[in-house]
Amino acid sequence: MDALILAAGFGSRLRDVEPCKPLTQLHGLSLLEIAIRQLASVGVTCVAVATGHEAGALEAALPGMAERAGVVVEARRVADYSQPNGYSVLAGAADFAGDFLLVMADHVFSRPVLRALLDGPPAGNGTVLAIDRRVTSPLVDPDDATWVQTGEDGRILHIGKTIRPYDAVDCGAFRASPALLEAIRAAIQDGAAGSLSEGMQRLADEGRAQTVDIGEAWWIDVDDAHMLDLARAQVAQHLPDLFGTAQLVTP
Repeated sequence: MDALILAAGFGSRLRDVEPCKPLTQLHGLSLLEIAIRQLASVGVTCVAVATGHEAGALEAALPGMAERAGVVVEARRVADYSQPNGYSVLAGAADFAGDFLLVMADHVFSRPVLRALLDGPPAGNGTVLAIDRRVTSPLVDPDDATWVQTGEDGRILHIGKTIRPYDAVDCGAFRASPALLEAIRAAIQDGAAGSLSEGMQRLADEGRAQTVDIGEAWWIDVDDAHMLDLARAQVAQHLPDLFGTAQLVTP
C-alpha cells in the first residue's frame, strides 16, 4: 500500500523551539523519519511526502530516510502551502489509484494504530479514520484537537475543531481512497477553505466516513513544546523497535 505524509505546514506553535517541525528530533530521529519508518514497518512500500515550508531542507533529507527505512520516498511539493491542509492532500495523493494511508508528519503513532487501519475495513468509496475515545487524555491538547461525533454504527456524523457534542478525537491517521480528494475539491468548489476536515465532513454527510477505534494504542500530536517534551519522555516505551536500545538524549 502507498502512504502520504503531510509535512507542508508552518509548524507555528513549535517554531520558537524548532524551526522545521518535521525535522524535530526525538532522541536522534526526526518526526518525519519516525513516520516513514513506522509506515514501512506495517508494509507500506512507497511514501509520498507533501512538502512546502522548509521544503528544501525536507527534500534534501528524504533520500537518507528512504534508504534507512527501505522504502521509496518521493517529495510532492505543494504550490501554496499557506492554504489549508486539504491542498496538501490534493498535491500529495493526486496519482494514487486505490486505498492509501494518510498521516501527519507531526503525529507519532505506535504500530497498533496503523495496524488498526490496515486490518480494518477498506476505505471503499470513502475514508476510514482512526479515532481515540480517550478524549480527556493528557496526550490530547483540547485547544488543538479535531473532535469527532460518531453514530451507533461507527460512522462519522460530525468532525471539526469546534463541534459539540463529540465522543472521540481524530488521531490524524486515515485509510483513504481517491474519494477523499474528490470530496475536498467539491467542498472547495462550494466555498469551503479547503481543509481535510471539510472534505471528511462532506463524506460524513454522505455516509462514507467510517472509523476504527484504536483502543489503548499510543499516539501523540507533537504540536507545541509541551507535547514535544511528553513525546520525548514516552516514545521509547511505545516504539521500542526504534528507541528501545538507544541512548535517549534531549537535543
